[in-house]
Amino acid sequence: MSLIDFIKVSPQYILPQHLASKAMHWFMQIEQPWIKTNITKLMIKAFNINVEEAEYEDLDYYANFNAFFTRALKPSARPIDTTADAWCSPVDGLVSQSMPVNGNRLVQAKCHEYTLEALVGGDIEYAKQFQNGDSAVIYLSPKDYHRIHCPTNATLQSMTYVPGDLFAVNPSTVRTVEGLFARNERLVLRFENGHGPFCLIMVGAIFVGSMETVWQGKITPDYRPTIEHWDYSDKLISFAKGEEIGRFNMGSTVVLLTPEGQMPDLGKIPENTPVKMGQHLANYSKSIF
Repeated sequence: MSLIDFIKVSPQYILPQHLASKAMHWFMQIEQPWIKTNITKLMIKAFNINVEEAEYEDLDYYANFNAFFTRALKPSARPIDTTADAWCSPVDGLVSQSMPVNGNRLVQAKCHEYTLEALVGGDIEYAKQFQNGDSAVIYLSPKDYHRIHCPTNATLQSMTYVPGDLFAVNPSTVRTVEGLFARNERLVLRFENGHGPFCLIMVGAIFVGSMETVWQGKITPDYRPTIEHWDYSDKLISFAKGEEIGRFNMGSTVVLLTPEGQMPDLGKIPENTPVKMGQHLANYSKSIF
């Protein structure tokens, strides 16, 4: 651990993470025009946000800062890759990790590992499906588009809310906090299609005022103390490739998991590769047909 990372991350251990995040969520809902407009303009400048991509460029259209941060984009801004038997990126962001799963273990950063079971909320049988599979972690910074889309045609099977900490998910914290992605609050989304199962995990973070899905609405806040599970296996909730499935506020992380042999390309993406939602991400293995 570097001294700079230590200095950046240490205050997070004493910060009331959930209280601070609830306060941020409240702040982002303020509709007082002079407050929300000025804060929005400040954030646009600070994070170099491209407003021209937004479906509605007029800042007065947005009722509050949260509405702007989770803004829709013009359809032309994120064309969906049409490659057959391939995934598109579900989000804008940076591929911070991409690797094969070593048995049941994933590498977060140098000297930091975590297990599949811990990541998916303790469901050992479900985690077994991804042993020796492939994984990718995509980090969304505050400047990125914050809606999450389905990487391929798929049917939702279930969702699990896993309570946890709310550490930041920036590179300094990833390098410092052991088991970060299996420690922070998260939503585990389980999908299936003709190729088999895959998993998309939405990882919460400090100041991520809420996580929500299109089928269940806002999940957080409020923050719950126990795991919650929703079974959709008999609901036939299906999504097309590139269709919206949820959204974050501020910035956060998405973790993707596939079983062994299904999509080796997912574990071979160069570190720190920037991606845009809809662009080609990885191909299914030809050997599974």
